[in-house]
Parts: sequence; structure tokens; C-alpha cells
Amino acid sequence: MKSQYADRSAGTARNHHYLSSDVYAFMPRLVVILGDQLSPAISSLREIQSDDVILMAEVASEASYVKHHSHKLILIFSAMRHFAATLQQLEHQVLYLQFQQHIGSMTAAVALALQQYPQLRSIVVTECGEYRLEQEITGWAEQFSMPVEQLEDDRFICSRQQFALWAKDRQQFRMEYFYREMRRFTRLLMSDHNQPEGGKWNFDKSNRKSCPPDLQQTPPLLFKPDHITSDVMALIEQEFADNMGAAASFSLAVTGKQARQAFLHFIEHQLATFGDYQDAMLMDQPYLFHSICSMYLNIGLLDARWMCQKVEQAYLNGQVPLNAAEGFIRQIIGWREFVRGLYWLQMPEYKTRNTLSANRPLPAYYWTGDTQMRCMQQALKSTIDHAYSHHIHRLMVTGNFALLTGLEPTEVTDWYLAVYADAFEWVELPNTLGMALFADDGVLASKPYAASGKYIQRMSNYCQNCPYDVKKSHGDKACPFNALYWDFLDRHTEQLSGNARLQLAYRQWHNKAADEKDAIRQHAKQTLQQLDHL
Repeated sequence: MKSQYADRSAGTARNHHYLSSDVYAFMPRLVVILGDQLSPAISSLREIQSDDVILMAEVASEASYVKHHSHKLILIFSAMRHFAATLQQLEHQVLYLQFQQHIGSMTAAVALALQQYPQLRSIVVTECGEYRLEQEITGWAEQFSMPVEQLEDDRFICSRQQFALWAKDRQQFRMEYFYREMRRFTRLLMSDHNQPEGGKWNFDKSNRKSCPPDLQQTPPLLFKPDHITSDVMALIEQEFADNMGAAASFSLAVTGKQARQAFLHFIEHQLATFGDYQDAMLMDQPYLFHSICSMYLNIGLLDARWMCQKVEQAYLNGQVPLNAAEGFIRQIIGWREFVRGLYWLQMPEYKTRNTLSANRPLPAYYWTGDTQMRCMQQALKSTIDHAYSHHIHRLMVTGNFALLTGLEPTEVTDWYLAVYADAFEWVELPNTLGMALFADDGVLASKPYAASGKYIQRMSNYCQNCPYDVKKSHGDKACPFNALYWDFLDRHTEQLSGNARLQLAYRQWHNKAADEKDAIRQHAKQTLQQLDHL
């Protein structure tokens, strides 16, 4: 693994599937910058020439292929406009197409740019983050009769090709082993003897404390909208009035400078406690000690290496404990890189998987938050209000509920893609389809992350305020998660009982009395029949 990383060129890698020719090396090019590529160091800008034209476009199809949260649209459009202004200040030629210009697709935007600048002789773009858009870009060379050069997105530490080499001949893909390779390669939190700092690779078991309600919290750094953002907010209010979220409450960072300020604020005020309580949940506390910076990272306002180096330095300076630093770095160079590699390795077939044959429609309260289940209510309120919900909300509340009830995977994955500001398909699909729904038959996760209400009770104070009784699995006002959990295991016995990590759960189920099992099955049946009204 080390050798294949060492062979990675420090320059810009090129995908030779696309037409290219040295003849065009010094001819003016159209440089296409996508909405999640808002980084001055992006590979397509690295060798920019004075007569190149940079194209950026607020494209109708990208804004509407799912019903994106209003804050997600504001974030991306405003960050794009700020980035374009920066490029113009650097005296680059920028063609910026705003949403009102009714550009239906990126292909239509490219066509318009080539019409306005007929001197352009080739197209350059950094590889995109979603398979469907890559398929669109693949057709440009033939459609426009000119070379299209797609460059590696080396903001990621592991390239697609390197991940494919790592995955080759492996019967199972497990993040932990990939993560260790990434630690060795980056040298993050490594001793001089090539051993992990603290003698362990992973401090996940030290990241699972429930949070005392009176623990002092510092909220993430938020920002007052400037005139550019205000214009975008008005646009989204007008054009996407039916989408989730109130545009008027938008307060996220929209520039690289603001995003860096927000992240340094996290390191100073939240990171030390993040290590212990990153899995915790509290009533009316959507952020706790999370950075909310994944949305900035995923559109290019932050750099993954810079973030990890800052966290490592905070540990080395004695500002934060090791479990906090390692837990954060693991999410970036381990999990984030792993799911991206898996996405490109498995697509397009991956998106259609439905191992557990789940087919129930998504309940309306996923969009409205109108449910009596307090845990779901809290996770959905955070989502609706902020286009954000931390990973335990996503995995162990809304995702767990979708798994237990057998919600149809495409509806669930489209919902996650729509409602979170950090959601792009390369990161959202594996996390939802594989991790939350176990619809990929264990390609991503070694077991289904199914849990009863007891997990939520242990990690939160939600159950204290819930009209459902977490101590009951059946009967009046029994917690829906409890009967659904046992029923999930029961109805998938043939597929899941051989999973080594579920042996204890199946023994507990088999040891229940027959009448108890029947009562649980009956309550689960009634719960599923009343799913829209819980």
C-alpha cells in the first residue's frame, strides 16, 4: 500500500479515458468548476492560463434532481458566487451563469460558454463527485468535438485508482484496515517507530459516553449573511418555496476564510469534549460538540489535510486528549476516504441494491417532523431547522428507524441526499444504503446497525420526555423501536442469524417465551400498519 501511494505524482494526475492532446497545451481552454469544487487549489485551476475561461453555473438540474434543503442550496450558490468573485479579483476570466439564466444542465452551460467564446479549443474539469454527472461529462468530447481532460481530484488523499488497488482481491472491505494504511501514509498521530500514538489505532470505545445535560457547551461559529448571501436567500425563497427549511434563518460560512474561522473555533472550544461525547444526544441541542464543518469540507471551502494537521497539532500541544484527536482524524482520513473509494468502486450497480427487500414508503414526518416519537422528532427538527444532524441522529435514529421498518432504499437515500447540506452522492449513498440500511449485504458494514429504544435511552435524554415507554416492547404506548427491533431480527432470521456480531441478539430472541414473542410480533405488525401516524 505504501508503495502505491509513494508513486502518486505530486503534479496533476489525468484520466486518459478522455481525449487529450499536447497540441492543445497552449491553446485557450474552458475550465469548468463545479459547485463542490470551490478551492483555489483544485487541480483544474492549478495550471490556469491568462486566456483560459473559467465556467461556473447555477444549474437547474443540479438544484432540483432531489428536493434539496433550502440551506443547502443557499450554501452552495452563495459559496459559488463568493468564489467566482475571488477568481475575478485575481484577474481570471470567469463566465458565471446565475440560476435566473435558466441553464438546464452542465452540458447546456458548457454549450453556452463555447458559443460565447469560440476561440476555446478544449475543456478541462476536475473529476466530479457523482456518477450520474460523470456520465454526462463523458459525452462532452463527442458532443462538442474537442478534447475533454478530466483531472484527478487530489483534494482526497486516496485516489480512486489507489483505492481500487487496495480493494483488489479482498473478500471484505473494512474501514479499519484501510484507515491504518492511511495513518501510515499521512503519518498523522504516528510515533517515530511507525506505531500509532498511544499504542492503539482506534479509540472508538472512548467516544461513546452519554452527555450530562448540564455540561457547558459552546455552539459552532455562525455568520451573518452579507449582500451576496442575502441575494441568494431571496432567490431560493422565490424559486424553491416548497423545499425544506426557512431560508431566512441561514447563517453558515460561505467563504474559505469563514470556514477556517469556524473550524478553528471548533478546535478551541469543542474538540476537547467531542472525543467523549461525539455519539451523545440531548434535547434541543442539535450540535453538542460537533464542528458542522463537513458541509464546508465537501464543497471545497476547507482542506482535509489542513484540518487533520490542525487537530493533530492541538493534541501535540496538549489542548485536546488523544481520543478526541484520533476520533476526528479517523472520520476524515478513514471513513470519508473509505466511503468515497467504495462508491466509485461499486457504482452504478451499488445504487440499486436492496438486500433486505425493503419496500415501505417513506412516512411524511421525515419531511415535516410531525411525530410523537421524541428521538425522531429531535433528529428531524435539527434536519429541518439547520440542514444538519449529527451522525448518531442519522445512523441510529432516522436510519435505524428506516432499517427496522423496511423503508424502500431509494426513497430513503434520496431523502438523505436532499435534506443535509453536506450530502453529495459519493458520501451519502454508502453511508445510507450500506451503513444505515444494510441494503448492500454487508459490503460496507459488518452488521446491520439495528437497535432498540434502549440504545437511544443510553445515549440521550429523549426517552424521559417521550409519550412512548422505552421499557415496554408491546402493549399501550410501548416504544415503537423495541417491537420493531425484535421483529426485524425475526423476519430476517434466514439472512442475518449467521452474522457473528448478531449472535447475542439472536440468542436473546430465541430465549424469549413463545407468548412474549407472539405479543412482540403482533405489536410490531400493528406499528407497521400505523406507521404514518406514530
